[in-house]
Amino acid sequence: MKKSILSFVAVLAVIALLSCTAVFGLNVGPLSIASVMDEEDGIRRGLDLVGGSSITFEAILDDDYNKANLQTDMASVQAMLQKRLDSLGYTEATVELVGDNRVKVDIPAINDPAEAVSVLGATAQLTFTDAEGNVVLDGSGIKSATSGYGQISQSDMTSQHYVTVTFNDDAVEKWTEATKAAANAESGSNYIKIMMDDEVLSQPSVGSEYAATGITGDSCVISGSFTAESAKTLAEQINIGQLPFSLEEVSMSSVGPQLGEKALSTSIKAGALGILLVMLFMILFYRLPGLVASIALVFYTALDLVILSAAHVNLSLPGIAGIILSIGMAVDANVVIFERMRDELRNGKTIRAAIDAGFNRAFSAILDSNITTLIAAFVLYFMGTGTVKGFALTLGIGVVLSMFTAVTVTKFLLKRMADFRITNPKLYGVRKSKEA
Repeated sequence: MKKSILSFVAVLAVIALLSCTAVFGLNVGPLSIASVMDEEDGIRRGLDLVGGSSITFEAILDDDYNKANLQTDMASVQAMLQKRLDSLGYTEATVELVGDNRVKVDIPAINDPAEAVSVLGATAQLTFTDAEGNVVLDGSGIKSATSGYGQISQSDMTSQHYVTVTFNDDAVEKWTEATKAAANAESGSNYIKIMMDDEVLSQPSVGSEYAATGITGDSCVISGSFTAESAKTLAEQINIGQLPFSLEEVSMSSVGPQLGEKALSTSIKAGALGILLVMLFMILFYRLPGLVASIALVFYTALDLVILSAAHVNLSLPGIAGIILSIGMAVDANVVIFERMRDELRNGKTIRAAIDAGFNRAFSAILDSNITTLIAAFVLYFMGTGTVKGFALTLGIGVVLSMFTAVTVTKFLLKRMADFRITNPKLYGVRKSKEA
């Protein structure tokens, strides 16, 4: 009995700590978790909740540009800009086409439009130039760029950060010839600059071992004094430089919260009221199990908010909808479990036996429903963009946590109730049937 009391109190203490961490944050030694309300280090707010910057870009077309490709190229621009925003963590940002040759970008939490343009890097045009300033390749020849860490070749004894650049088929020959020429150049001129407009991103040298053939194949490795962050930044800059034409910002403005300045506080109050009503229903209908489910729901909500805060998730209205939907699924799992428990108690089983049987019978149904929802969340996250990804992320995290809460925390607390010898079936929502 004493052990059960201590473990029960310990779980309640953990739930209280999580709740305080979610509301006030935690800063103990190396462990630092921001409050969910911290605008900089906590949950990021979407454009509809906190406002941000809106920038409209226009494609600058050369005279020899084939306008028949405009629609396809603008779609590529939209996809690239959205990918760039997603990689920077602005999953709630939106990119939409305006007219034939314009694209509008809305970025939350950046109130300075000039800063938003700098973060996005949308106006930049990528080129590879030799020591004499001749362009040997442009961004259209790049398939992808990724950062990595490890041994670059078998002869290397140490690992280092590097960037791998993969070329399109029609750019392989150009790159081979350019690197061959650079390798044969005089010392101090044997390099190729990677440039974004007039800014040099990197200036890797080409070794003399490539003087005969150049760097062959469809990819090359750029190494040097990279850190993990600088290698990742260079890879991202190369990727965004694949735009088929230059973009020029034609309008920049700051936008206010689309749902009103008090939208966030109103949403929090509405969410809290909804959770309290759900708890009240569970307690009135299921009695003691309902109380246990309410405690587990507090644990789930606090843990979900702490994870979202630690991950700096961008939260907008669709993201809030994902959280609320996952809360509904957590309650739904408890309802299935408690109904199975009721059936076992009506059949005359003891409280502990009914708890075990109820969870065992309900587990397959809970697992199936959560897996199908997770599949949908994964598809939405990897196939969707913008606010769709935000909804999928909060839903996916919430579903995993809700299943964990239902099959572990709720079960643990109910078993402790059985250890406390609380065995009256009425306290578990079961009434004895009247005799005929």
